[in-house]
Amino acid sequence: MATSLVVRNIEPAVAQALKEAAARHGRSAEAEHREILRAALARPARRTFKEALASMPNVGTDEDFDSRPA
Repeated sequence: MATSLVVRNIEPAVAQALKEAAARHGRSAEAEHREILRAALARPARRTFKEALASMPNVGTDEDFDSRPA
């Protein structure tokens, strides 16, 4: 089922940038809008800080990273 989406109050500079991007890609502004939305929603979910830390390799001891003078 096709759905319509209306976005109001777009700044003129943003609307112009969308039109220029559409022209560069050889498609209509509407097709460009669809592709931008599709690409934005297809991005993988961001990792949490905990997940990012857990993925770091174990490369030394705490003392190796101590920046205080001995």
